[in-house]
Amino acid sequence: MTVTRPRPVPRDLYAVAAAVLLVTAAVLVGRYVYTYDVLIVGWPPLLGRWDPHLGPGTPAALVVAAAVVAYGPAVATRLPWRALLAAAWGTALAWTWSLALVDGWERGVAGRLTTRQEYLSVIDRWHDIPATLRDFNGHILLHSPDNWPAHVAGHPPGATLTYVLLDRIGLGGGGWAGALTLTVGATAGVAVLVTVRALAAERLARRAAPFLVLAPAAVWMGTSADGYFAAVAAWAVALLALAVTGRPLGWAAGSGLLFGLTCYLSYGLTLFVVVAAAVLLLGRRGVRARPVLFVPLLAGAAVVPVAFTAAGFDWWEAYHLLVERYYEGAAGVRPYAYWVWANLACTVLITGLATAAGLRRAGAVLLRRRVADGRGEDGRARGGRAEEFRLAFLVGAGLLALLAADLSGMSKAETERIWLPFALWLLAACAFLTRPRGWLAAQAVLALLLNHLLATGW
Repeated sequence: MTVTRPRPVPRDLYAVAAAVLLVTAAVLVGRYVYTYDVLIVGWPPLLGRWDPHLGPGTPAALVVAAAVVAYGPAVATRLPWRALLAAAWGTALAWTWSLALVDGWERGVAGRLTTRQEYLSVIDRWHDIPATLRDFNGHILLHSPDNWPAHVAGHPPGATLTYVLLDRIGLGGGGWAGALTLTVGATAGVAVLVTVRALAAERLARRAAPFLVLAPAAVWMGTSADGYFAAVAAWAVALLALAVTGRPLGWAAGSGLLFGLTCYLSYGLTLFVVVAAAVLLLGRRGVRARPVLFVPLLAGAAVVPVAFTAAGFDWWEAYHLLVERYYEGAAGVRPYAYWVWANLACTVLITGLATAAGLRRAGAVLLRRRVADGRGEDGRARGGRAEEFRLAFLVGAGLLALLAADLSGMSKAETERIWLPFALWLLAACAFLTRPRGWLAAQAVLALLLNHLLATGW
């Protein structure tokens, strides 16, 4: 009698199941253990409310999703590299615009940055930019006169100043601000591809490309200034990767300039020092061969801090005032015991189930779980183990930065937008996945469901 053995469950499915359970627990505990007055979010763990709807962007979103699922992996393999980067940006724009327009032009794009807690609500207070910078810290605390709204107080003035300068050149209003944020934010995935190619391998960047384009994170990339922040931070990393792999030293100066700007867009993005350190470690041969690259890197990094300091803004004082303001508001109520793990459920929702499986595979690479003959978990010969290790190391650095932000307690809720800059680097782990079309379909379905069933807060 022949005994039929049950087929083993792929390990990726265990990672997916764990991610689903985490999200389910966050939803159930958030809805039935805590109250709105404690969590201060309408659809825990996300800031939003249940609102099934369709919109003018729905048909386009479905077409883009279907096209990327059907043709994305093949196109990413065959296109010349520069054409691939242009195609990735264009497709990310189409995906992000279509998702934003599911909510219509006003609610989905033009009105997002004009609400009372957003940056455009204070444009009229910046008539004298130097004077406003000198006085910026005096309006951070809740009890201070004319205190800044939440997002302005919660970020260095570089964030608000971006939209002030946009207004000054004649592109005022929520429409232009939303378009800028969405268009720049869509370049973030391109920066990740450039980095992966420089530090790991082009083949891995090509495999990651469709996942970076069709990320569920696009639901928030097009509606939150954090998408713009994510792009600036990603290009800082990309230029550093180019600099340490033999490109002209000008890339190092550009990287430093963007890292300096990143720190003046969001206090939490100083954690990108972890990703930068990973890039330097992965490019250590280039660093040893050309230690002079630190000169333009550090010189570039000093430009933005020196300019703001000379204008009268004290970054360190502002950060300490922000911490006090943070606990004066919602953070003083929101329970750390819930958000320290529910934040990770938010990360699952913005990166998708494919990323959960990709992270499992990246962890396997880091822990040297490959068999000695170089064969992968699917039994097929696979080369480039060193390249895969380098990609896994880069992804691990992004995850480490995210976990540090989580443990700090300075990100209680709303991490579906706050952690966009870190989430992009986790998506690169999808390069390890086989049978990409199925995983891409799962990513697209998640994004479409989130965008059409919820009215997100950002």
